[in-house]
Amino acid sequence: MVNLTPNSSFSLTLRLEIPNRVGMLASVTGAIALAGGNLGQIDLIEQTRDVSIRDITVDAASTEHAETIVESIKVLPDIKLIDVYDRTFNLHRGGKISITSRIPIKSLADLAMAYTPGVGRICMAIATDPEQAYHLTIKQNTVAIVTDGSAVLGLGNLGPEAALPVMEGKAMLFKEFAGIDAFPICLASQDTKTIVETVKQIAPVFGGVNLEDIAAPRCFEIEKLLREQLNIPVFHDDQHGTAIVTLAALINALKLVNKPLAKIKIIINGAGAAGVAIARLLRKAGAETIWMCDSKGILSTQRPDMTPEKLEFAINKMGGLAAAMMGSDVFIGVSAPGVVTPEMVRSMASEPIVFAMANPIPEIQPELVTDYVAVMATGRSDYPNQINNVLAFPGVFRGALDCRASTITTTMYLEAAYAIASLVKPSDLNRQHIVPSVFDERVVSAVAGAVQRAARQEGIAAN
Repeated sequence: MVNLTPNSSFSLTLRLEIPNRVGMLASVTGAIALAGGNLGQIDLIEQTRDVSIRDITVDAASTEHAETIVESIKVLPDIKLIDVYDRTFNLHRGGKISITSRIPIKSLADLAMAYTPGVGRICMAIATDPEQAYHLTIKQNTVAIVTDGSAVLGLGNLGPEAALPVMEGKAMLFKEFAGIDAFPICLASQDTKTIVETVKQIAPVFGGVNLEDIAAPRCFEIEKLLREQLNIPVFHDDQHGTAIVTLAALINALKLVNKPLAKIKIIINGAGAAGVAIARLLRKAGAETIWMCDSKGILSTQRPDMTPEKLEFAINKMGGLAAAMMGSDVFIGVSAPGVVTPEMVRSMASEPIVFAMANPIPEIQPELVTDYVAVMATGRSDYPNQINNVLAFPGVFRGALDCRASTITTTMYLEAAYAIASLVKPSDLNRQHIVPSVFDERVVSAVAGAVQRAARQEGIAAN
């Protein structure tokens, strides 16, 4: 069984009635600690001479762990559990985003200009020159977040309704980090042709399209067709956002071990959207030896089950993940929890770099290989070196929208990765700090600037 660290995604608020006697609050905090909970804020809600009512915030490691913590409180004598709030569910209640007006409507004059009859003049101006939509509507700063719900996080094919909370969260990140207005578009179809046609029909509203949580290999075809048929940027974040941040992290990790990208052996476990995109971008950046594995082992030219995307990286070797990892310099996991053992890490070359990015449970828990790795990264926020797409996609779209790029290219991905890596100064670079914080305010502007420069160099910027 994998031991998980308590984190805010399983956060509870316990409302308790506690007798006003010495040691009673300590008995509560002690029970939480014994149950493995991580104690957070304690708020006094009400107090009399006899009792106190307090809200106590506790982080758990899973739903089952949260239930264990609650049960440990229920058995305490004289402590009354009034209520339990799941903070994550409460945060999502009613949705996480809303639409607000930029301009107040306080008079008939305001109404006449914002809506009829004045808006008719604006409609005619756009009809005469469709480019005016970029100046007179939300199009210039709006992104469609499109999903079919077929690959939601690491949870699988949950459908469009269940994908909506993720898309809302993505919209929040666009707004908070880059000031971009993004809206969830969760489609009730998993047919490639239907998805492409639907996005084409709604494209006039948007300045860009962010594809999200669409299963491979369908996602490759959808992105390809939309890029061919639309004149606005189309970006599949699960592919390219992950690849950009992975390359940025690897650039800095290799500095620590003094190994050149062209000379190392890289193992990528997971040959879906993210794995293929990472491999393509690493190859573009100069990596020469990349072995990819899926659930059946090494992608081999001797296997009959290769998709076109997998065939790009197939080699004339057979074997499982353990065999592939022997003597390798870098392991990059975008696959499944617990598939890597400490022995497999020990079989790697000296000063190995391990990016175990399966989420929420990585391919191997970092604490199991602390003594064996030179650099460790995960997809989680509670370990150092989080490989988080929010370092990439807000800045990529900010740059693409600002220069009116007609598409997004591999050169933009490379420049975005180099920009992210450059934000970690040599004096700050260490094994637990290879990428900037997601809250580093320099990230979006650095990535956006790099994307715009690349777009102009390639002649695909309208501004």
